[in-house]
Amino acid sequence: MREILNTGKLRRLIRASLLLVFFVLISPLNNIAQEDSLLQELNSATQDTSRVNIMIELAKFYLSSDIDKTLEYASRANELSKSQKFTKGLANAYRYQGLGDYMKGDYAAAVDYWQQSVELFEEIGDKSNVARLYSNIGAVYFNQSDDIKALEFYLKSEKVAEEINDTLRMMAVMTNIGALYGSNELTYDKAIEFDERALAMGEKLKDNNTVGTLASNLGEIYMAQAEIIRDKAGRGEFQINKDEYEQAMKKAAEKDSLALAYFYESWTAFAGSENETYALRGIGKANMNQGKYDEALTNLTRAYALAKNLDAKMDMAQSKRAIGDVYLSMTNYDEALKYYHEALILAEELESKQDLMDLYVSLAESYSEKSEYKEAFKYQELLTDLRDTIYRVEMNQRLDGLLFERDMDKRQAELDLLDEKHERQKLEKHAFQAGLGFIVVIAFILLRMYFTKVRTNKLLDKQKDQIEALLLNTLPADIVKELNTKGESKPKDYQQVSVLFTDFKGFSSLASELTPHELIDELTMYFTAFDDIIGGFGLEKIKTIGDAYMCAAGVPKEDPDNAVKMVRAAIEIQDYMAKTKEQRIKAGLPPWELRVGIHTGPIVAGVVGKKKYAYDIWGDTVNVASRMESNGEAGRINISDATYNLVKHEFECEYRGKIMAKNIGEIDMYFVKNPIEHKSDIESHTELSSVISTENGNS
Repeated sequence: MREILNTGKLRRLIRASLLLVFFVLISPLNNIAQEDSLLQELNSATQDTSRVNIMIELAKFYLSSDIDKTLEYASRANELSKSQKFTKGLANAYRYQGLGDYMKGDYAAAVDYWQQSVELFEEIGDKSNVARLYSNIGAVYFNQSDDIKALEFYLKSEKVAEEINDTLRMMAVMTNIGALYGSNELTYDKAIEFDERALAMGEKLKDNNTVGTLASNLGEIYMAQAEIIRDKAGRGEFQINKDEYEQAMKKAAEKDSLALAYFYESWTAFAGSENETYALRGIGKANMNQGKYDEALTNLTRAYALAKNLDAKMDMAQSKRAIGDVYLSMTNYDEALKYYHEALILAEELESKQDLMDLYVSLAESYSEKSEYKEAFKYQELLTDLRDTIYRVEMNQRLDGLLFERDMDKRQAELDLLDEKHERQKLEKHAFQAGLGFIVVIAFILLRMYFTKVRTNKLLDKQKDQIEALLLNTLPADIVKELNTKGESKPKDYQQVSVLFTDFKGFSSLASELTPHELIDELTMYFTAFDDIIGGFGLEKIKTIGDAYMCAAGVPKEDPDNAVKMVRAAIEIQDYMAKTKEQRIKAGLPPWELRVGIHTGPIVAGVVGKKKYAYDIWGDTVNVASRMESNGEAGRINISDATYNLVKHEFECEYRGKIMAKNIGEIDMYFVKNPIEHKSDIESHTELSSVISTENGNS
């Protein structure tokens, strides 16, 4: 069951933190087999209730990759359940129709479906799903800035969860309360306390989606705390005492580092899911705060591409705005405004009040920096009007009757939080009406941007000499040369390329025993070693996806020996893994083991992106290579028959059987065993053996 966790006003950009309970997220490297299996089951199912259940599983499966298919299968399950009067099936169908519409940005439809689902689950006595759906509805209201309505549904969820002693639901409510605290800078420390408690529970349960959500929450809070410190420094609050100022900036840097570590933990947990875009966006923002603008743009562009692929419009809007923030920090105001306006179109379409407020602030800042005060004032007025609207809506909501049967002391903190926010908004309203708000904001903006300029210029001077090296580190040298001479690089077809995938055995279990810093250090050590090994064979690293590593042989320069070189590189990688495994065992540490898969075939390769380039490859060959890895064994190298036919004269291999591959059919698999000793090597070895035998005979 998927549950949407409240993301906090601080965390509007992490729109739909989807908690998976008793369901393992499917990595794109391994999802082809499950898709095929489910479709085959659907075609062969004879009972209508079984067909409904399989349709629900397909709706759940496609949430990670194709929202339209989620809605299609949920709708089909709905119709069939109604015709068969299958109440449980209909309740689940409504649930996934709601999730699909939520991902599409149609929140009114999502809430409507979930309320119908709640009624049906109550009818059949399924209180666990009732609690989950109340939490989902609360998250929608929270993301629409209706905190009171959100609290109403969170408390309903908690009440039902307590009735059935549902630990997972309690963890979800704890996360939501943490996000409520996270919406007020005065209660950030309290938010950290709740989030860390919930994170520990998620890590214990090995629930990747919960871990990813909470790690992102913590990253956002630490990043916000760092920004508060920098803002105070920008206003001169620390400058009368140089030591105090330096200590404050050091503290801000530490919080930025903590934020980045938590975002990386989130990215690792979310890898391959629809939630990966949230973590990438967090990493990009943390990169920006550290002055690493190229890295920031790379990660934010990837986040936008993932969101666009899923047609997740809120994520698209928030990624666009984050890219604009980077350009604003770089003082490239025209480019910043371009992205802000593109994000504004999406936010207006979604009627997302919080995103609109954030964009109005960003647009006012950018126009003010360009000395276009008329435009700046326009967006400042829009901001004021929207804040007043939200204020009036909140004041009209009533809390009467919500908390009568609850422990008042336990809930007082949440009510105090809402009161503080209402009072603060009232003061802001009067200040803006008097015209003082605009003057203060502009003065603050100018002062903050002055310090931003100083920091930015220093960082840009330091990074200037690294730009070309960074480009060469991102793209193959031939591609860089083509871009420099032609200004573009066109995709190219290759008829024979060998693609390698690796994946660590039991990575989730290994990661759960490490801190974010330790996990990053371990992955860096292994991936750096892999880089060195494939570099020695002239192979091309394509990318890493979480704990998976992907490289290719025969691109961008064609190489007739690509398959042999790839297998040799794979052998060296497994030799390296065997040595480190032995060292870790001696040190009393859990061993890391690796699966390796290789397939050879045609691909298309080229540069992706315009603002930030990335070299990538596409085609069935890539998917089959992934299947080779996922069907392999730790410590061994699994190759396809296509690769085997190219290397069988060089390596002894062991036949394993066949697997089915989409769009291709059956594929034979082989384990690589040992290099074959050629005749000249055997003769030399035989002569040496004869000498030894003779000597033994004479002794």
